[in-house]
Amino acid sequence: MLRTYSLKHNLNVKALLYAYLTVLNAIIHDIWNSVEWKEWQISSKKQKRLFPKYRKDNTFKRELRDKYLKDWDYAAHWVDSALKPAFSIMDSWKKNYDKGKRKRKCPIVKRPFVRVKQTLMKIEGEQLRITIKPREFVYIDLSKRYFKLNGKIGEPILTIDKIHIPIHHPEEANKNKIEGNIGWDFNLKSIDGFSPETGWIRIDTKPLQTIHISSFERRRRLQKKASKSRKVKEILNKTRHREMNRAKNGAHLIANALTSFGKRNGFENLEKEGMFRKYRIWNRKIARTDWRKISSIASYKSESVIINPYHTSKDCSRCGCTNKDLKGEKFECKNCGLIIDRQMNAGINIYLKMGGFLHDIRWFDENIVGGFISTGAKQKDSDELVRNLYDVMKPKFYLSPLKAT
Repeated sequence: MLRTYSLKHNLNVKALLYAYLTVLNAIIHDIWNSVEWKEWQISSKKQKRLFPKYRKDNTFKRELRDKYLKDWDYAAHWVDSALKPAFSIMDSWKKNYDKGKRKRKCPIVKRPFVRVKQTLMKIEGEQLRITIKPREFVYIDLSKRYFKLNGKIGEPILTIDKIHIPIHHPEEANKNKIEGNIGWDFNLKSIDGFSPETGWIRIDTKPLQTIHISSFERRRRLQKKASKSRKVKEILNKTRHREMNRAKNGAHLIANALTSFGKRNGFENLEKEGMFRKYRIWNRKIARTDWRKISSIASYKSESVIINPYHTSKDCSRCGCTNKDLKGEKFECKNCGLIIDRQMNAGINIYLKMGGFLHDIRWFDENIVGGFISTGAKQKDSDELVRNLYDVMKPKFYLSPLKAT
């Protein structure tokens, strides 16, 4: 499990940070100059589009290293340190450009930072030593830290006033949590999770949407007067910041509730852009969700797995048959006759995808049906699936972590 902790410092490293920033942007620019644009047909459309491809070979990386080591005043490892984030930034830009979310423009890093490689740091007692130049060091006091160094330290990120230290905690840190994977299905008003160990878990997210709705109504009233009054503009900005802070706090509470059930959580990689329709009310409901924020926060608190959301709701979690006609709260499979809650069905599918498992009727009957028969459901025949599971199945845990806020 990886967690990152931040500490303030009073080091005078501004010169190093801006020199590193200059080299980082220069490397990104050189990678950009190596881009070759190829025209490809967009699937299911008549238009063609240019897609980038740039060099990533070791020879090219050595050329960049040798180029920027000339006239470099600091330790040579800082240039090596700049290569990895430069290619990561380009990979991120390419991924978003291919989805149509970025323009054909070279990315630029504006905030100064340095990535401290393992070869540039060393822990000496209660101090973290960082090499600036050959035989020239700075020290960060760790004696007043609020966390334990009981794991392996990753590569810290050093900024002008803070250092962010990632720590790989041993697996024993999760000994009080339920073992196994948990698949989480994001919905408008709840997050539904499932694993054979915990059963069906439902976390209420309606209070989080209420934060956005109440703030939206207040902002809409203020925006009509904001153009004529400077004081109203200030109130409007305060309202936006308050909504952001309250939503962030709510997302943290929900993420804490999620990660308390298991050490490995699976989340769908949902893209809001593809969910918008021509209905304004529906679009507002989608825009008010905080799915990505919750999964991002949860990834810092436990191990997370991002799952492709393709057919997680439409596939039968028992036999794998696809049902495109989804209506109401029930999922009805025309192949095997399964009738269960749609959100639980999606949670089981996400759980199966996390482990790379195929749909297995025998496994489903033993682990899912068998668990709910003990609650009162009756099986009509030995060869027939329990049809009234939907009537007897209820979430084992129903949490509303935001009610107290």
